Amino acid sequence: MKIQLLFIAYLFCFTTIKAQKYEGLALTPPMGWNSWNTFQTNISDKLVREIADEMVSSGMKDAGYIYLVLDDGWMAKERDSNGNLVPDPKKFPGGIKVLIDYVHSKGLKFGLYNCAGTKTCAGYPGTRGYEYHDARFYASLGIDYLKYDWCNTEGINAKEAYTTMSNALHIAGRPIVFSLCEWGNNKPWEWAQNVGELWRTTGDITAKFDGILDHGTWKQLGVMPIADLQNGLRKYAGPGHWNDPDMLEVGNGMTVNEDRAHFSLWSILAAPLIAGNDLRKMSKETIEILTNKEVIAIDQDKAGMEGYKYKVKDSLEIWVRPLSEGDWAFCFLNRSISQKNIDFNWQSDVIFDTVSKRELNTKTNIYKLRDLWLKKDVGTTKKPLKAIIPAHDVLILRLSTKL
Repeated sequence: MKIQLLFIAYLFCFTTIKAQKYEGLALTPPMGWNSWNTFQTNISDKLVREIADEMVSSGMKDAGYIYLVLDDGWMAKERDSNGNLVPDPKKFPGGIKVLIDYVHSKGLKFGLYNCAGTKTCAGYPGTRGYEYHDARFYASLGIDYLKYDWCNTEGINAKEAYTTMSNALHIAGRPIVFSLCEWGNNKPWEWAQNVGELWRTTGDITAKFDGILDHGTWKQLGVMPIADLQNGLRKYAGPGHWNDPDMLEVGNGMTVNEDRAHFSLWSILAAPLIAGNDLRKMSKETIEILTNKEVIAIDQDKAGMEGYKYKVKDSLEIWVRPLSEGDWAFCFLNRSISQKNIDFNWQSDVIFDTVSKRELNTKTNIYKLRDLWLKKDVGTTKKPLKAIIPAHDVLILRLSTKL
C-alpha cells in the first residue's frame, strides 16, 4: 500500500507540474547566430570571438542579430566530481565565462546548448536529472539563451522534461530565453506557451530548397518541406511564444534566389532568424539578404501575427501576413524550376484572416506597394500587379495605407 501511495504521489507531482517562465522575453522572434549548421562540434574560443567580431562589423548586430548561440560540443565528455558541466579545456582553454564576457562586451547576448536526455545528440553530458543544478550553472555564467535538444530521451515525457527545465531556469533567477528543440514530435505548440519562448516544429533543416536529405535513420528537411509543415500552427504563435521552423541556411550553398526566398518565407512565418553560416566568409549577396532591414521588419512586426499560405496556382504560391497599423505583407513565391509571370488583380480578392480577424479589401482601401528586395515603391493596389519571378525566387511586398 505504501508503495502504491508513493507511486500515486509521484504521478500527481508530474501531472500537475506547472511552468513558470520569465515574462517579457522574446516579444519579437529572437535573432542571432548558431554554430551547428556550419561547424557542428568543431568549435573553439577563437571561432566564437571571430564570429562575435563579425556580427558587429558586418552590420548584423545593427540589423537585430543579438544572440550568439554555441551549440553541441562545447563541454567535456564527463561532468566533474561535483556533477558540474565542464567546458572542453582544449576548445576553451580560458573557460567559458571569459568568452561570454567577451561576447557581452560587444553588445551581444550569449546562448548555450544542452539536451533533455541523458546525453546530447553528439554524446556529451545531457541534463536529465541535473536540471536545477545546470540551470544555476548557466545563471552563474550569465548566459541569455538556452537551446534544449531532444536526443537520448527514451521513456521521458516531453512536457514534463521541458517544464522542469523551464522552472529550473526561472528559479535560477536570470532571464534566459528558452528554446525547445523538441522537433515537433509531441506537438509542443499545444502546451509550451508558458514553458519557453520558442519551440521547434519540425526536424532539422538542411541547405536544400525543395528536397530531403536522407541519412537512413533520420532525415533533414529542405526549406519548402519545412514551410509546408507550418500549416495550421500559426494560431499558437505570438509575442513571447513562437513557432520555430529551425535555423537559417542562408549562405550555406543554395542559390541567391533560394536564399532570398528562404529568408522571405521565414519572415512571413514570424520565425526566429538564427543564422547558421560562416559569417567570416559571407558574400556580398549573403550579407544583403541577412541584413535587409525592410524584410526583417516583417519578421519583427510588433503585432506578432504569423503569416500563412493563402493561395497556390501552378507552382506559384501567395503567402500573406497581417501586420501592425493595418499593413500587410504579400510574398509571391515561385516554387518551380522555371520563371513565372504574375498578373494579380488586387480588386478580385477580399482576404479575411480568421486568426487575426483582419480583412484586406482593396475595393474599399487603396494600399501603397513597397518592393522589399528592390527597396522601392512600385505603385498601388489600384492597378493589377504584373511581374516576372525567376525560378525558386520571390517578390515580397509591404502593403500600406499610408500613401
